[in-house]
Amino acid sequence: MIIKEVMIRHLKMQLNSPFSTSFGTITDKEFLLLEVKDELGRIGWGESVAFVAPWYTEETLKTTWHMLEDFLIPLILNKEIKHPDEVGRLFATVRKNYMAKSAIEGAVWDLYAQSKNQSLTEALGGKKDKIEVGISIGIQPTIEQQIAVVNQAIKDGYKRIKVKIKPGWDVNVIRALRVEFPNLPMMADANSAYTLNDVDLLKELDKYNLMMIEQPLAHDDIIDHAILQKQIKTPICLDESIQSLEDARKAIELGSCKIINIKIGRVGGISEAKRIHDYCEEKGIPIWCGGMLESGIGRAHNIALTTLSNFSLPGDTAGSSHYWKRDIIQPEVIVEDGFINVPKKSGIGYEPDLEAIHHYTVSSKVYR
Repeated sequence: MIIKEVMIRHLKMQLNSPFSTSFGTITDKEFLLLEVKDELGRIGWGESVAFVAPWYTEETLKTTWHMLEDFLIPLILNKEIKHPDEVGRLFATVRKNYMAKSAIEGAVWDLYAQSKNQSLTEALGGKKDKIEVGISIGIQPTIEQQIAVVNQAIKDGYKRIKVKIKPGWDVNVIRALRVEFPNLPMMADANSAYTLNDVDLLKELDKYNLMMIEQPLAHDDIIDHAILQKQIKTPICLDESIQSLEDARKAIELGSCKIINIKIGRVGGISEAKRIHDYCEEKGIPIWCGGMLESGIGRAHNIALTTLSNFSLPGDTAGSSHYWKRDIIQPEVIVEDGFINVPKKSGIGYEPDLEAIHHYTVSSKVYR
């Protein structure tokens, strides 16, 4: 494949309901959508998951566009690419900016699968026909509303519930949920809201049989997490701390976690995500695929990645209708009895809904 053209679109989609974490509340998701065209006119689709503000990582929508326009797109235009693994090597001179890199690399993976007349799942070596999924539930105004939202998710068939926590909204909420749902597979996500001064509070969570507590301490830490894991029974899952295979290796060797959440955008693309998957499988560390409030394009990439063998825990790839009145793919992602059927069509397996994409587009630019 020779990369002949890249289009960046800025989209803005309104969430069905506000999504609150320890960082703040989101009502709209603004993101960049990429179309990468090869010499035969085929188009691969990729999505940047960077938010408008740098509260998850240092990347934002604006910095991502800057990195794409001024650095990454010039490195890939008119280059022949035989395999998507080559994209990371082309971008090796640019440090970090993983979400920007991932957006192009995901589109190239889509193109590559199309060129082989394979689904993205097949191109990655995935074997599952369906994937088990959970759901991430934001902080609600009251405990009663939190219980009601969780109850609805259970009725919708989700196999695992992730609940966001923060100081002042933690043990009391988890206790109430466990009383209401004694056998529910449940985890808590702290989004780096605590420190080692909160060890006694975090120990309290051991009483409630959680599958894991995700990223309780600093976003870039693996040392304090190792200290904490020795003092609590609940498995620690690392998210923000793991941005590469090297990060995963060091965290596992230090005993900083027992589980790892892989997000394609956070680690720089599907190729690096696959390398982390393979290493964790070798070391016996279970993994799952996290979500970033993706549209259907990013959701399709997550589905394909989750078909790899060591994704043994339900991920956060909820159905389209949970987040959007209208998604940008056809058919939309549907959850049935806690599972998503993996699409078989070539590429990402879903058709981009061009009418919806145009409707949500704020601005766009083509690079040749």
